[in-house]
Amino acid sequence: MGEHILIPMEKRSAGLLMFRRRGEQFEVFLVHAGGPFWANKDAGAWMIPKGEYVDGELPLHAARREFHEETGFEAKGDFIDLGTVRQAGGKLVHAWAFEGDCDPQKLTSNFCEVEWPPRSGRKIEIPEVDRGAWYPLSAAKLAILKSQQPFLDVLVSKLPVS
Repeated sequence: MGEHILIPMEKRSAGLLMFRRRGEQFEVFLVHAGGPFWANKDAGAWMIPKGEYVDGELPLHAARREFHEETGFEAKGDFIDLGTVRQAGGKLVHAWAFEGDCDPQKLTSNFCEVEWPPRSGRKIEIPEVDRGAWYPLSAAKLAILKSQQPFLDVLVSKLPVS
């Protein structure tokens, strides 16, 4: 009679983009992924702190949790919805922005296990994030993953005007 076909869930992540005002200019806080794959990459290798969430979990709660796990900083305040993008690997990422400040030198990240080299069967433990930095919006467009650039455009359209 009725066959059940299992359809794999799309991978979904939620993240936060912290911003601050410096004079007339806005800056955003981006993080750089840890591990050997990203070690020598810079332009186009920075991203918003984010992570996967499961059915039943509110994406904004997951975004706040992941922000804390990957940076050690608390995310609080008013959250501005930046929408959803599909990354190159197919993962859907939903993001929010919030105004805040932090010292990138005080970033602390959780660790995860990855297979390295790929398909070697060998596992190593790496920090999810190896550093963070503040970028003026113009420089952030060059630094951030291409698939996450739309978040910057939406943020600019929603930034508070003084």
